[in-house]
Amino acid sequence: MNPKSLVPPAGPARTLALAQLISRTGDGAYYVTAALFFTQVVGLSAAQLGLGLTIAWTVALALSVPLGHLADRRGARGTAVFFFLCAAVAVGSYLVLRSFPLFVLSACLYAVGQRSGSAAQQALLAGVVPKENLTKVRAVLQAGYNAGLSVGAALGGVVLLFDTRGAYLAAFALNSAAFAVAAAVLWRVPPVAPTPAPAGGERTKTVFRDRPYVAVSLLNLVLVLHVPLIDVALPLWIVGHTDAPKWVLSVMFVLNTLAVVVLQVRVARGVTDLASGARYVVRGGLLLGVGCVVFAFSGSGDSAWSAVLLLIAAAGVQTVGEMMQMAGSWEISFGLAPDGKHGQYQAFFGSGLTVAEIVGPLALTGLLVYWGAPGWILLGALFVAAGLAMVPVVRWGERALAGRGDAVPDSVAAGDRQLTRD
Repeated sequence: MNPKSLVPPAGPARTLALAQLISRTGDGAYYVTAALFFTQVVGLSAAQLGLGLTIAWTVALALSVPLGHLADRRGARGTAVFFFLCAAVAVGSYLVLRSFPLFVLSACLYAVGQRSGSAAQQALLAGVVPKENLTKVRAVLQAGYNAGLSVGAALGGVVLLFDTRGAYLAAFALNSAAFAVAAAVLWRVPPVAPTPAPAGGERTKTVFRDRPYVAVSLLNLVLVLHVPLIDVALPLWIVGHTDAPKWVLSVMFVLNTLAVVVLQVRVARGVTDLASGARYVVRGGLLLGVGCVVFAFSGSGDSAWSAVLLLIAAAGVQTVGEMMQMAGSWEISFGLAPDGKHGQYQAFFGSGLTVAEIVGPLALTGLLVYWGAPGWILLGALFVAAGLAMVPVVRWGERALAGRGDAVPDSVAAGDRQLTRD
């Protein structure tokens, strides 16, 4: 693949991609080292760490839509910069805090800053990039996201190799600095005019009253369960139900990350309107379902190498499904959002990932680790059902968008004709 295809054209898109790469590099180092830092350096128990993070992400979830609405009213660029700076301050405070209550406060500030900053960044993207290029640029940003996490994770690995207090503090200082630098980079993006409040005290229709968009977001919540699936449930499945060696998990992570970096832009080329976006979500759901079936068979053999081959094959199928699902969902999330409301709409759509990360580990662990192969089959069926349901729900949302009198892009109108034929 031509490396130049991973670099967006000069201008706002390239600046947004650079900010994404920088901020996620810091996050990659954070994710690898956080658990050991908080338990071994700060002195928190595992239970305190889990409780504090759960509280933090729940607070971020509750505030996501109101703060997304703030981005629409105050301007997406300034809001994104502010929340990225909040995340920088939060991570910086980890260097000096030594108590559980202060940890919870800092973790809440970090979670709110990271998630609300990312939602405002999506609204900024929608304001400075032409609609026909949004999915392509979003794919480039996703490749940068994974590349940043990979580089940061490698740096985190060096920290774990030294395993000293100073090394851990350096990793967190890097993450704090990365958010601050990303905020400075975002300030170079042209501002997006804020959406004025309705005249005469008229009540603004929020995303919660947009039933088709709520339905689309709920279906996407089911589909993004593949994120905690890889992070939490799959390692426990490999250790408890297969004869595969533990190192296969690292191989699967590396292959997944590299595939997204190299292939996500190419996969997203096929998404040009709502119709193709919905079809890609369907195909992604089917592939995620097939991958679950293959995972189910990985625990039924007596050979370690057969388990390794099945696990890697399943991970490969699911990676392709993940890329197709994500490319289609980007088109849908932007295409069905009214102009001037991308802050709250993207915040609500993105909150599905937060919910998946909060409830997914417990739900998937119970479903897969304790129920075994039947749990994998059920999860695969859920992926397939959610993918198939996306087509009629997108058609519903398209009609609602046109019925509200919002400007309907040519790509949306073309998608309506194609969906009708489908």
